[in-house]
Amino acid sequence: MVSLQTPVCDFGKPAVDFSLPGTDGKVWTLEDCRGKKGLLVMFICNHCPYVKAVLDRLVRDTRELRELGVNSVAIMSNDPHQYEEDSFENMQKIAREKDFPFPYLLDATQEVAKAYGAVCTPDFFGYNADLQLQYRGRLAVPGAPGRQPQGGRTEDARRDLFEAMKHVAETGKGPEVQIPSMGCSIKWLGE
Repeated sequence: MVSLQTPVCDFGKPAVDFSLPGTDGKVWTLEDCRGKKGLLVMFICNHCPYVKAVLDRLVRDTRELRELGVNSVAIMSNDPHQYEEDSFENMQKIAREKDFPFPYLLDATQEVAKAYGAVCTPDFFGYNADLQLQYRGRLAVPGAPGRQPQGGRTEDARRDLFEAMKHVAETGKGPEVQIPSMGCSIKWLGE
């Protein structure tokens, strides 16, 4: 497992359109996903320990963001041949089990991940109402080394992603200071 950090936010960069199949049987586009006040695009997967450690908080935060007019979408771009846990069937299973309040989409060709510049799971791209990038940071304060990476040890850890996207919903702008997300490298096809 290679651990990577996300690059610094490229403020104002436009969201990239996509058309991807969801675990709900529907094909989703960028326009289908956007919220009135913004959109959070998340690159996640099922097998990554960084994602597993934060999944419950991610579901909580995306539910609360939806109430603020910010919708969310999760995209799985890993090569499922490398990790069976990332198969489409397992994506459907986890989306049901965790009652995802967002579409969970399969990027089988990895073209969407490449277009966004995603590097790891989780990787967060927070857009304002005009679909201009305003956040590229972590979910929350990280926990102790080796324990609950990326998400903090308690439910009351500072919620960087939530607070940033709340600010985006209110002002259209993300925070100037952002701490990179970190996670497992995306498992590229043929590697």
